[in-house]
Amino acid sequence: MENYYLFVLMSIFLIILPGPDTAVVTKNTLLCHRIGGIKTSLGILCALLIHTMAAVLGLSAIIVKSAILFSIIKYAGAVYLIYLGAKILWSLMKKGEKEEVHVMIPDNEKTPCFKQGFLTDILNPKVAIFFLSFFPQFVKPGSGTVFPFLIMGITFTLLSAVWLFIYIYLIHHISALMKKPVAKHLIEGITGSIIIGFGIKLALEKAN
Repeated sequence: MENYYLFVLMSIFLIILPGPDTAVVTKNTLLCHRIGGIKTSLGILCALLIHTMAAVLGLSAIIVKSAILFSIIKYAGAVYLIYLGAKILWSLMKKGEKEEVHVMIPDNEKTPCFKQGFLTDILNPKVAIFFLSFFPQFVKPGSGTVFPFLIMGITFTLLSAVWLFIYIYLIHHISALMKKPVAKHLIEGITGSIIIGFGIKLALEKAN
């Protein structure tokens, strides 16, 4: 493996770019507070580790090369993202004090934050494509890929964890300042729309 520090620097810039994971973490942090964001992040990190092992074992290459497998995973992920976004928007359409209280103070135990984070990342085949297109750039020609891919995957996951926990901290404290229901509903509506947008974008994308 070569240029490890360059890999770390590039990974940091890529990780902080907004994506489906960021949108889901934002939504669950706003709805379920800090614990919801942490559970969602843990689900995402578990999925990243699985993607790492898939890249190491060569499974990601199979998925990328198989149009059928790629399409199945891609559309499953797209449908799930659209479902999450639509669920948020539907909850905001419900009027009345009871519905508003339910939206504002959800039951953390009933909100599958971990599962939402895990499925959002594991059902995104673009992550597999990213690993297989980004990681080889930092491997010496002619050398093995198993150990370098494993190191890079773990590094990428750890950097993602640091960023997600910082992001959750910021979102939690920003949301604490937004006491008015209208402000929270606006943010939830925007987040739901963004998640649906990412779902549609994923469905329209093709493997390179």
